[in-house]
Amino acid sequence: MRTNKQKLLLASKILGIVIAVLLIGFLVFRNELLDQAIDKVSTTMKLEYNSEFAIKKASFDGISGIELNEITLAPKNRDTIFKIQKIKTSVNLWRLLIGDVQLGTLEIKNGYVQLTKKGKIKNFGAFLKKDKNEPKTNKKRDYAEFAYRIISKVLNLVPTDMTLENLVFKLDDNGKKATVNFKKLTLYQTKLESSIEVQTNTFAQRWRINGIADPRNKKGDLHFFNIDTGAIKVPYFDERYNLKASFDSIRFNVQNIDMSGGELHLDGYTSITNLKMNHKRIANKDVIIKNARFDYRFLLGSDFISIDSSSTFQFNKIKLHPYLSYNTEEDTVYKLKVAIPKMKAQDFITSLPDGLFTHFQGMEATGDFDYKLDFMFNKNRPNTIVFKSNITKQNLKITKYGNIDLAKLNGEFTYRAIDKGVPQRPVFVGASNPYYTPLDQISPYLQKCVLTSEDPSFMSHHGFINEAFKQSILKNIRTKKFSRGASTISMQLVKNVFLTREKTLSRKLEEILLVYIIENNRITSKQRMLEVYFNIIEWGPNIYGIGEAAEFYFQKRPADLNVQECLFLATIIPKPKKFMWQFDQEGLQKAYATKQQAFLRNLMFRRGLLVPEDTIGLSAPITLTGRAHSLLNIKVQDTTVIDSTSVKEEFDF
Repeated sequence: MRTNKQKLLLASKILGIVIAVLLIGFLVFRNELLDQAIDKVSTTMKLEYNSEFAIKKASFDGISGIELNEITLAPKNRDTIFKIQKIKTSVNLWRLLIGDVQLGTLEIKNGYVQLTKKGKIKNFGAFLKKDKNEPKTNKKRDYAEFAYRIISKVLNLVPTDMTLENLVFKLDDNGKKATVNFKKLTLYQTKLESSIEVQTNTFAQRWRINGIADPRNKKGDLHFFNIDTGAIKVPYFDERYNLKASFDSIRFNVQNIDMSGGELHLDGYTSITNLKMNHKRIANKDVIIKNARFDYRFLLGSDFISIDSSSTFQFNKIKLHPYLSYNTEEDTVYKLKVAIPKMKAQDFITSLPDGLFTHFQGMEATGDFDYKLDFMFNKNRPNTIVFKSNITKQNLKITKYGNIDLAKLNGEFTYRAIDKGVPQRPVFVGASNPYYTPLDQISPYLQKCVLTSEDPSFMSHHGFINEAFKQSILKNIRTKKFSRGASTISMQLVKNVFLTREKTLSRKLEEILLVYIIENNRITSKQRMLEVYFNIIEWGPNIYGIGEAAEFYFQKRPADLNVQECLFLATIIPKPKKFMWQFDQEGLQKAYATKQQAFLRNLMFRRGLLVPEDTIGLSAPITLTGRAHSLLNIKVQDTTVIDSTSVKEEFDF
């Protein structure tokens, strides 16, 4: 009888013999195996991707090393995707025996990789097509397992020792070009150093990436900075998207990638200094964030992907905790939560990015506040949408309003609308303007109609309506575009009096903050806000304020307007320059316009704002008796959209 020790020894010998036989077989036939592998890849490229893949010379270097020379991949009748003079690499044989390719060393010399687009033709287009032969399955993907498998494979392809020399990455998008030339990049014992030249149609720079890359332990810490003086400019985006962006340095850090309990955890941080951006949709000047850092913790499970609430995003002195979640356990549910812990109001003001809040420069405040946002959208049950926004103040008080005179709402001033960047004629908001109309001289019917149409809870809210935001978000999601805004009368007033109509992120953020300040610091009354609103909004082509509008359409004073005329005026506010499209060649209102007014009228009946007696004798079609009648057959392109909390045709940023 053999003892256990003898059995173990025998098994070891047999395993050793098997491994030796496999190794000898590999050494004897490895050149043939290599040629077969290359032929297989070449055939696949030709049949499935209509591309020519070729290697001029392939040979082994030692037991685990491979050297390839003159490697090319060229789609038929397209630009070559890559051409590399020399690739030399080694693999971990033990990992290879279990079917896992893990590179040990890598050397690449003199080559290029290029992506081109000429017209609609892309040299990489064939590789983007879905495999028609891939079997369809209804099986849900395990996000954690899938991500961990991909990450592991990618990291295994990152060698522990690497040298790149003169490897060029080229991008040509219909003449918009960017070239990144790795003149030298070395990775030795986890230490990475590089020298990179960047060339575009608009600039040339030299970059450096230094740091630690430890693919086997799934850790890294890379630091990007400019060798030359000045900031690093982001290539391609300036030509492709008109986005000019630059930064002094950026750092990417991965501290942990761990799979346990069916969940994948990714931890680390990224930071950037002096980030500068310029784009017409952001602001009309450079936006600068001096310091920003994101400490992240990504969590992935079998049916969810999330950024954990322990993550922290900080720019300047503002710190917030974001929570993002995509969950498919039962329904498809999206969640967003943002929490700004208690902080000093003055620290918040001084931390606002330069160029994004120009009207707040010089503003001062005392006290503290904290903020919470809670959003949830269930794709399968959209009407259960959640939107909660709450700020908690502790002795918060604005002591200085910066470079904007908010108090001017309480006195006389000159208003000048801006249309496509062009200042329009001045409109004086005060008694010396014969068309100026105090609130008590505006028909109560018109006040009710406009409030019902534009902002039903204006007199009671503090500038914002959560329900309006919910409905706006819901419609934008359903239409897959910004088709509806959520502006209250307060927001419309601030935009018109203090800001511009430019559709930028800067203007919208300033609008929100200014509304909050006006509504929560008792700067002016609701009645005064409504009075100014009625006297400045555009009600037709070059028609500003209700005084001009009443005369333009009906040759009346605002106090004398009847219900039918008020309904008409309220319904044209969203698109005032297109009022003539509501009428046919005979001067009669079209069916859609009368339905719109009937809808508003019936809504007011249900809310008790009108009674049937108010409409007695007003069954005849509406007639324009003022100068507006002469414009009925003139088609004018609308350039103004007044956003409100009711029905919207466009998103007014």
